Amino acid sequence: MKRHIFFIIPFLVLGLPLLLEAKPIDFAHDVVPILKKHCVECHGGREAKGSFSLNTRPLWVESGFVDLEDVEASYVLDLVTSTDPEMQMPPKEKSRLSTEEIAMLKQWIEEKLPWEAGFSFGVQAYEPPLKPRRPELPPAQGNRTHPIDRLIDRYLAERGLPRPAPIDDSTFLRRVHLDLIGLLPTPEELQEFRADRSPDKRARKIRELLADDTAYADHWLSFFNDLLRNDYSGTGFITGGRKQVSAWLYESLLYNKPYDQMVRELIAPPSAASRGFIDGIKWRGNVSAGQTLEIQFAQSVGQSFLGINLKCASCHDSFIDRWTLEESYGLAAIYSQRELEIHRCDKPIGKTAKAAWLFPELGQIDPEAPREARLQQLAGLMTHPENGRFTRTIVNRLWHRLMGHGIVHPLDAMQTEPWNADLLDYLAVSLSDAHYDLKKLLELIATSETYQSQVELVESIDHSDYVFRGPRSRRLTAEQFLDGVWQITRAAPAKFDAPVFRTKIESGSTSDYELQAKWIWGDSATGTPPAGEKIVLRTIVEIPSAIKRGGAVLTCDNSHILFINRREVDRGNNWTQVRRLPLHTLLKPGKNEITAIVQNEGNGPNPAGFFFDARIELENGESLSISSDESWEWNPNAPATREGRLGGIKGSWKPVTVVQPVGSWTEAVNQQASQLLAIAADAKPQMVRASLLKNTALMKSLGRPMREQIVSMRPDQLTTLEAIDLSNEASLAQAFATGAKHLIDQFDGNSKRLTEHLFLFALSRRPTPEESTIIEDLLGETAEQREVEDLLWSVCMLPEFFLIR
Repeated sequence: MKRHIFFIIPFLVLGLPLLLEAKPIDFAHDVVPILKKHCVECHGGREAKGSFSLNTRPLWVESGFVDLEDVEASYVLDLVTSTDPEMQMPPKEKSRLSTEEIAMLKQWIEEKLPWEAGFSFGVQAYEPPLKPRRPELPPAQGNRTHPIDRLIDRYLAERGLPRPAPIDDSTFLRRVHLDLIGLLPTPEELQEFRADRSPDKRARKIRELLADDTAYADHWLSFFNDLLRNDYSGTGFITGGRKQVSAWLYESLLYNKPYDQMVRELIAPPSAASRGFIDGIKWRGNVSAGQTLEIQFAQSVGQSFLGINLKCASCHDSFIDRWTLEESYGLAAIYSQRELEIHRCDKPIGKTAKAAWLFPELGQIDPEAPREARLQQLAGLMTHPENGRFTRTIVNRLWHRLMGHGIVHPLDAMQTEPWNADLLDYLAVSLSDAHYDLKKLLELIATSETYQSQVELVESIDHSDYVFRGPRSRRLTAEQFLDGVWQITRAAPAKFDAPVFRTKIESGSTSDYELQAKWIWGDSATGTPPAGEKIVLRTIVEIPSAIKRGGAVLTCDNSHILFINRREVDRGNNWTQVRRLPLHTLLKPGKNEITAIVQNEGNGPNPAGFFFDARIELENGESLSISSDESWEWNPNAPATREGRLGGIKGSWKPVTVVQPVGSWTEAVNQQASQLLAIAADAKPQMVRASLLKNTALMKSLGRPMREQIVSMRPDQLTTLEAIDLSNEASLAQAFATGAKHLIDQFDGNSKRLTEHLFLFALSRRPTPEESTIIEDLLGETAEQREVEDLLWSVCMLPEFFLIR
């Protein structure tokens, strides 16, 4: 046994003379006092040192330290009688069990650990209410009529705490810009806002920022990527064991899809676009029972949408809250397409999981229903109007994002009692009242005087025994930091990696694009293609320059799998829904091969066709169209595919047959394709945001996660690696060099104007007289490249820049 198993305290010793009368053990009076005296401190309640918890009888039996068939073989006996200070239990600094206590515990094991029904050494945990609750708002104090302020004012008054002071306009503008859209306000925006004397200017600014759909989507994409463990590269993507939900997610944010609808589409995907969340990561090779796709599903759904940590309960009954192994496997079985045998600590226990929902008061899953039906049932139960835990979880996350500390904290411990239950419940019912509009919830928080108050000054970040005294300052995320640097320096990358369209096109707001594509198929389309026919279509395109932006629309009657340069990029099986595809990350300068494996369905011969139309803008200013037409080729030998890769295609290629579209095809394309193509072709140039890029070493050191696991709270402490990167990282140095040149050109080298602009942009204030003197000594009257670079480093490394205050 390793010396670090120093936490198993209580037991018996083999061969110890029995000094007590051998009467039946009275668990409550004989055993509980001994365990409380010697053991519970390290192994009871939420403590489980050495992964051993004595909270319940099953945990004792499963621990491996007690042998009910051969008491003398129990390892715990060696621990309590050992004279080795590194091995003995209790540890050497604790008092040892007496001879009488050891004998009593030995008898208890001999009698098979008799236990009081329903008893547990576990903390009698707070049980959150399931259903929504609409709290009564307290009377307003003075003119503070905002619902959040009324609830907070009562909270503070009950504790004799002062109200936090309000913030000035400059502090407000910087805070609300970074919180709602993740960008710094420009000096011009700051000047205009400060000059505005309207009493409602803050409320109008909040609505203005939330109405900036692209900036909002760019910013909140990081939040949801963390929460849904979605990314553009990393574990699983190369092997095809993981799929993005990026395009679906970005579009959901861009169009402000109601949150309950988003969750339903994630749990019961209506198409492949949102399916990557529930399908998790298919790890290569053998995996433990706790890493299977089914268990990943249970853990992801529980954590993301309910703030419940089921990882512990996926191995055994949880040590830290009430969730059981069977409940975790019941949730996993909803997703499973096979009989799911329950494993405890990676060992099968001979029981099969039954699909079940965690809160049967709202309804239950039909375990006999097909998987897709079970998922639909779960989606309905998760977003049920009476599931208050669902709404409380997301509003708690958003409150934390804007205020620096959750109402329940940590965020994925929603079994924990909130510091203000009325506030949490009010926000939750407000979200449902607003039809799950997340922007409305953010507006509600940001328009409160509570949000617009000075941050609480804390010497160190401590979340224990939390009492609300005001918002807490927060670190910029990796994405916010880089976006801010790029705003100031105008050094943002030219391209992004996320496969998304950043342009929102409202119905009827744009002229139709003239479609150039034709419907195509193989030779069988000279007549009527047979049902089940599968062929390959392709075109080879030479692109003379790097791609700036662009996209395609496509559909196929009946189904298609599209490959670009032999990698799968899209698939669909509903020809009535025209699909759109960003191309800026898929095509490259030079030769590109666009290939589609297409298949006809049905019970007999019927029309078949494939439609593809793309518009691309190149960095050299040229525009290209790629459209399915008679220049494409076809091959009857559909190849095998593996892990998203196109296999070799045998045989010769022939010219395609252009197909006369049937009426239903024309209707589907005319209604959708022109507008979708306009989204790709009309995209306006905007600064590339860090949320749209693959993770980098710098972003990792700044706290952006790898997203192999769900992350709801990023680190709030500076690391050594981060400090090193911030002092000399190459891409930062290049950005500051670029920025220095732009600033010198913009202000004709005038040091004073340049410095004022930089401070207004980075910090939303002018430099103090002391700062001006120091900078004047650095720059002189006429700024030079190297000195301005140093100034950029210095300002962007200030804690004031790094924090949202």
